[in-house]
Amino acid sequence: MSDTNEVLVTRPRPGVTRIELSRPDRLNAMTASMVEELHQALAAAGTDPECRVVVLTGAGRGFCAGLDLNGYGETEGTEGLGDVQRGLATQRHIAGLVQRIRRLPQPVVAAVNGAAAGGGLALVCASDLRIASTSAVFAVSFIKVGFSGCDIGTSWMLPRLIGAGRAHELMMTARRFDAEEALRIGLLADAVVPERLEERVDAAVDELLDKPPLSLSLTKQGMWLSLEIPSFDAAVELENRQQVLTMMTADQSEAMKAFVERRPPEYGNR
Repeated sequence: MSDTNEVLVTRPRPGVTRIELSRPDRLNAMTASMVEELHQALAAAGTDPECRVVVLTGAGRGFCAGLDLNGYGETEGTEGLGDVQRGLATQRHIAGLVQRIRRLPQPVVAAVNGAAAGGGLALVCASDLRIASTSAVFAVSFIKVGFSGCDIGTSWMLPRLIGAGRAHELMMTARRFDAEEALRIGLLADAVVPERLEERVDAAVDELLDKPPLSLSLTKQGMWLSLEIPSFDAAVELENRQQVLTMMTADQSEAMKAFVERRPPEYGNR
């Protein structure tokens, strides 16, 4: 277990790393230090051989309210740069979070416990499985404070998750929408009452842990890559290679044997 100032990392059970944004008094709005701590937490999870699933959530009433407009702070390493250079470095540091989540070998489950706006919505979109409390609200937000609505990967991710027509409306109006709508339009896998969120997320994690680690990792990679692949045949060839890789692992044999014997599998990531 490690406890930093603005990000809390715990391991609630074997195979699971829980990353909690921890600025509850500010609805977990992002600062430069929080973004850096989140980068570090994600990087550590990505290289941890014992970590098979990452759960991303927020402390208190919010998931993440986006950037802290009352004081974001200075991104490390930008001292002495010109305004444009410093701004671009800061922007890349923030946006790099969603790229890091996408590149993690483990699936990331977003446990959306409250407001997810701006950069918070981007973190939700970048996650692989999104489960929310019915008290959660969502908004693109960037355009409300004078920036482009296209930020932190949202212009790429949101249309692919919910369709271009609805994404255009949400991004240009920046209106708030609740968990019920988010579930209906396909952003969420499920929405449950607040007191059941942890239980529902645990059930989803159980299902993920029941799968062979490499199979799960390749499925995550393949699903996201298929959104970028320009042709059906290219996607099929990627799938063919994933199937051959997984069928040569000891875990695939164990999964098949456990399925036939109707028992829980025991994986060695081999």
